Amino acid sequence: MMEIYDYLIGPFADYAFMRRALAAVVILACGSTPLGVFLVLRRMSLMAEAMSHAVLPGVAIAFMVAGFSLPLMSLGGFCAGVAVALLAGLASRFTQMREDASFAALYPVALALGVMLVSLRGGAIDLMHLLFGSVLAVDQASLFLMTGITGATLMALAIAYRPLVMAICDPAFLSSQGGRTTLYHLLFLALTAMNLVAGFQAMGTLMAVGLMIIPAIAARFWVKHIDAMLGLAVLIGVSAGMAGLLISYHASVASGPAIILVAGVFYLASFLLGHHDSLRARYWPRRHLTQ
Repeated sequence: MMEIYDYLIGPFADYAFMRRALAAVVILACGSTPLGVFLVLRRMSLMAEAMSHAVLPGVAIAFMVAGFSLPLMSLGGFCAGVAVALLAGLASRFTQMREDASFAALYPVALALGVMLVSLRGGAIDLMHLLFGSVLAVDQASLFLMTGITGATLMALAIAYRPLVMAICDPAFLSSQGGRTTLYHLLFLALTAMNLVAGFQAMGTLMAVGLMIIPAIAARFWVKHIDAMLGLAVLIGVSAGMAGLLISYHASVASGPAIILVAGVFYLASFLLGHHDSLRARYWPRRHLTQ
């Protein structure tokens, strides 16, 4: 029993930085994975990837102006993420280019610009911190920011839940009934950018999207109803966060990549064994009752 305590509970009970890190991943999972479910169901996963990279130039500009100022870096990242999303949307609306192709063209440019800007002011350590984060170094101010963004996200999803579900199931019907599809799309983009900004404090701009998308994809292999998918995605995200922190602590490896790798294990297990659309479901389906 003492060995179980030492491995699973002791790190969180004995060290304040581990408790703050656990609180951070739980808060991030509760706010970002529901958005990940909607992104996956709307086939907009690439948009989240692009926006996670697009956050970096805004963060880098704020870093060049004010150093590691959490409010300014968050504001800069939010503005940059939304700007790239709107630019991709405008490009697809006024040209024949698809929106996903516009995102695919913009996010490498945004990532390269952000890396160059950070290199001009900071060093390799600053760049690594912005790209990969450090969840073990999360402070009280970052936790307050994450909590505020998660609370606002959950409130907005509760208010706009039905239109968002309708946009997935039957967007044409939503438009025909006078649904404000553009308004809800912009709201969704803003929430996605906000959660990526919150995630970069702990996971970095490259890893934040992993905690948003991977649990959502894994959950889809097990359940079909959106309500159940939302709950399971949050559970997978929280479990991956806790397991990743423990692996990081005991193996002395980077915490952000450890969390994403554990989430990847959940995805692989779901891909192999899930109830729906998995390899097991395709090649070894359950036998139905026959007369």
